Amino acid sequence: MHSRVVEIWVGLFVGIGFLALFFLAMKVSNLGELSSSREGYTLFARFENTGNLKVRAPVSMAGVTIGRVKSIRFDKATYDAVVEMRIDPQYDTLPEDTSASILTAGLLGEQFIGLTAGALETYLKDGDQLELTQSALVLEQLISRFLFNKAEGGDKKADASAAAESK
Repeated sequence: MHSRVVEIWVGLFVGIGFLALFFLAMKVSNLGELSSSREGYTLFARFENTGNLKVRAPVSMAGVTIGRVKSIRFDKATYDAVVEMRIDPQYDTLPEDTSASILTAGLLGEQFIGLTAGALETYLKDGDQLELTQSALVLEQLISRFLFNKAEGGDKKADASAAAESK
């Protein structure tokens, strides 16, 4: 009888563990927050590079999530990525000169859109496009630029020292 009670408790503990892992996976993948898909208003932004931005990624302002990325598509005419964002209805006083940047958060490198308010007194409305955008920083591009600049700088220093020695 005693071993049966222990087996029930172990099974219950394992079941709760699996349930906790399921909710953790839902939270990390942003699948747990599907309720705000219809309400609010839509804004668009164009980026040269969206990096690893995903649909349902947070749209935040001052550290507060105010919406989600609804879709990301490629514009064949301008060769830009067009990001459609759904903003919650209570945040309807975003100035028209608000800027959007693709930022990285956390150790896993989750990307999100960070909005910075402008100073105009007229507000964005449904279907407007953000004009001021900053694309994602791609680590590989930064490293290659750094190495390229170092290689060029090293050659210039070698050329300068060779020219100084010949004089």
